[in-house]
Formats: sequence, structure tokens, C-alpha cells
Amino acid sequence: MEYLANWDGGPGPWILFFPLVWAAVVIGVVTVLRRTAWRGRGGPWRPMTTGRPAGDSPLAVLGRRFASGEIDEDEYWRRLSVLEEHFGRIGKGDTA
Repeated sequence: MEYLANWDGGPGPWILFFPLVWAAVVIGVVTVLRRTAWRGRGGPWRPMTTGRPAGDSPLAVLGRRFASGEIDEDEYWRRLSVLEEHFGRIGKGDTA
């Protein structure tokens, strides 16, 4: 075993093996995290909010009801104005 560590007085070519092992470990951890933990929330580099209403928000429910035909356009705009008064100014791009 001594000949592996002392190749002409130095560590020899085996010294290159250890950085490669650490690089493989880091790449493996990142790959596993990307395929499992980060998949559900879009990754650490993406913002958590997209500007669109959440699935159970009042705006989303109102938009779904309008899209499915449960309420007409007049009722949609009336309820939207009430939500704007209650929650503050809502951008028109957020209503769809």
C-alpha cells in the first residue's frame, strides 16, 4: 500500500482521484434534490408567487365561476369591485 502514497516522493496521480470523488458527490446530491425535494415548489431559483391567484383565493374562485358560466359578466364585475374594495387594488392581469 505504501507505493500508492509515495510515488517518487509525492502523492502521485492518486491525488486527482479525491477531487473527482467530491465532485461526483456534489453532482449526485444536486441531482437527487432536483428530482425530489425541489420539484414540488419549482426549485430554489424560481419565485414562490407567480402573480396569478392561488387555487383557493377569492379571485381564483370568482374566475372559475365566471369561466364555468355560473355567474354572468355583470355579476363577475360587481363581485370583482367588491373584492378590490376589500383587498385593495387588484391588477387586471390577475383576474383571469
